Amino acid sequence: MAEFVIKLADERGRVQEQVHSAATAEELRHRFVQGGYYVYSVRPKGLTGARRKVKLETFIIFNQQLLTLIKAGLPILGSLEMLAKGQKNPAFSSQLLNVAQRVRTGESISAAFEAQGGFPVIYTTTLLAGERSGNLEEVLGRFLSFQRISLSFTKKLKASLIYPMLLISLVFALFIFLITFVVPRFATLYEQLGTKLPSLTLALLAVGNGAQHYFFYVVPALALIVFLIYRWSKTDRGADRIDGIRIKMPLFGMIWLKYQVALFSRTLSTLLSGGLPLVPSLETAARSIASKRIAKAVFSSVTSVREGKGLSTSLEGTKVFPPLSVEMIEVGESTGALPQMLNSVAEFYEEDVQTALTAAMALIEPAILIVMGVVVVVILIALYLPIFSLGSASNFQH
Repeated sequence: MAEFVIKLADERGRVQEQVHSAATAEELRHRFVQGGYYVYSVRPKGLTGARRKVKLETFIIFNQQLLTLIKAGLPILGSLEMLAKGQKNPAFSSQLLNVAQRVRTGESISAAFEAQGGFPVIYTTTLLAGERSGNLEEVLGRFLSFQRISLSFTKKLKASLIYPMLLISLVFALFIFLITFVVPRFATLYEQLGTKLPSLTLALLAVGNGAQHYFFYVVPALALIVFLIYRWSKTDRGADRIDGIRIKMPLFGMIWLKYQVALFSRTLSTLLSGGLPLVPSLETAARSIASKRIAKAVFSSVTSVREGKGLSTSLEGTKVFPPLSVEMIEVGESTGALPQMLNSVAEFYEEDVQTALTAAMALIEPAILIVMGVVVVVILIALYLPIFSLGSASNFQH
């Protein structure tokens, strides 16, 4: 008998983790499913999976190869063993071999992947839906389509942010160079001259002297603050607070919200198309998105859905989802085409996010250049103003 950590939800939707003994993970899962619980995951005790995550691109390629082999008529067990031997990543290869071993002993493929830890929750849930419906090929194909679209969209967003981040880095680097290197040399020069300096120059020299003396104290302090904020952001309260601030940000807050709504809609559509019921699909989709505020809103809507209310009404009650997305979901429910309408919601908001981000970058890039220019000009004026004053005074004396 081995010990497993099982994450489950009761009939009221309360999620909890428990430790139980069982011969296999599949046996433990079956025991709680028979008891009326919804089982999220079952993993061996002590296996965190935090260091065993595989790159998304590698994972997508593996699943594409697996789908091709299954369609060609090869058994799942043989396909897993073949693909495991061909992996360049030793850790991923070891995981696949362990999956194959578990499948050989009678575990389902979804439970075998789930026991590894580190794989996306939507993946194991999709596999489970495919096993229950008897159509693993179709749901695996939908998962691949979902991941390709999501990965492509994420890459576009990151590419859009590269140039502005580069400009911001240059602004900081230039400012630090001027304050820590140029300003102290002018301070030495004016100290030798012994002239009365303008207030602007005195303020800049004070900043330069402070930066020179306290630089090696400020940098570790800032690093410590960043580290503490990072650790705090990993807690439930910290992640929720940071996400709330992110959503309330001007311009970018709405872009972030729409991006998360698009991701949630596409995930939910994929799960529903795979044959998974609405409530577990909602819970899995909520756990698959980065926004804690939206995830909390979805989890709170689950209670209303369990009581028989429509999905659109439940989401509208959270006051988080954009009104247009709620209206589109309502149309999908009324026409019996909810998965297709959720895909439409995702496509609409993905395009909207891309357009809004492009427009925002078009405004931010010149704004960064203007700020950079103003900073440089102010520093140069502050540094050279006493020299101009000396020149004027000399000409006046002549």
